[in-house]
Amino acid sequence: MNLRAPRVMAVLRPLKVVIDNYPDGQTENLEAINNPEDLTMGARKMPFSKTIYIEQDDFKEIPPKKYFRLSPGQEVRLKHAYIIKCVSLNKDAVGNIIELHCTYDPATKSGETADGRKVKGTLHWVSAGHAINAEVRLYDHLFTKPDPDDVPEGSDFTSFINPNSLEDIKDCKLEPGLAAVKPGERMQFLRHGYFCVDPDSKPGALIFNRTVSLKDAWAKIEKISK
Repeated sequence: MNLRAPRVMAVLRPLKVVIDNYPDGQTENLEAINNPEDLTMGARKMPFSKTIYIEQDDFKEIPPKKYFRLSPGQEVRLKHAYIIKCVSLNKDAVGNIIELHCTYDPATKSGETADGRKVKGTLHWVSAGHAINAEVRLYDHLFTKPDPDDVPEGSDFTSFINPNSLEDIKDCKLEPGLAAVKPGERMQFLRHGYFCVDPDSKPGALIFNRTVSLKDAWAKIEKISK
């Protein structure tokens, strides 16, 4: 799948980001490679604008050690786009972070910095004004142990059914090129895994099922630190 599946950007749990110094009303079409493992698959255009979405998990107000994603005063690179820095944030009445305000460095479109500074984190994103909504289903192991038949006396396999074997996420934000996908098509959502389009998908009501997940290095670090 790594060789055959095109890469696309999908934000499953969106967090709004406003790039304060980006021109109002401007949209750029940035080039994104479809598969770095097979350049014959070509490239596509990704719209970029003043307001984008990133993953909620890609921002922490108080970052732990070795956290290279976005936090106040920290820079990250947006995949196929620019380097941004978080300058402020907004919260709702109960303290949830609902919006970030960032600045961007227009000289970093190539991915490089003119002054040679290093930026370790790279995030996927979608333009808020161009994104399409979709439902995404994340499947996990059906059982909580490798052999569900290996159970204590008096129990059966149903005692080890994983209650979190399916997570159904509504209102995910996907890049606009996915609006035309057909049931059965397969692709990799960057940093999330491999997905296929559900047979019940319809234009304007798309459903994507995860078939294989990807390793998350930060999730491993976070688990060890707890």
